Amino acid sequence: MLKLIKPIAAAGVIGVLVSPANAELLTEKNLSTSLALTIAQAAYESCVQQGYHVSVHVVGREGQVLVAIRGDGSSPHTLENSLRKAYTARTFRTSSGEFAQRVKDNPTLGVVHLPGVIAVQGALPIKVGEDVIGAVGVSGAPGGDKDEACSKAGIDKVAAQLS
Repeated sequence: MLKLIKPIAAAGVIGVLVSPANAELLTEKNLSTSLALTIAQAAYESCVQQGYHVSVHVVGREGQVLVAIRGDGSSPHTLENSLRKAYTARTFRTSSGEFAQRVKDNPTLGVVHLPGVIAVQGALPIKVGEDVIGAVGVSGAPGGDKDEACSKAGIDKVAAQLS
């Protein structure tokens, strides 16, 4: 009987040691290039229809650039600004406008000095449920609220696919 218990106990220990490795794997949803292009194009077209000359960025889960559009007639700074807005929305999992309000309410907030972060309205996180899988940022419309509205138009275009 004792000879039978030792192999069973050893198998149990091995099972315990192997199980955590499998439990640590992550399953994530990520933006495809096609979806990112659709979001960027819809955001861009929304602003163009209103006569705004803008740039648009869509970043992925890790803040990496998936799509960048520098619109016809947009000012040179808008390309960098739309990226920083999108990166901020992705990093802090909230609109860049809400982040700007946090900075305004707490001027000593140190995170505003991180590279790539900007406290300006115009970007929204892209979510599947509560999971932030990217962000879209727009720059160049006459006001961050208008930039943000174009960002929203981009996300709204693919809302049915974000599930």
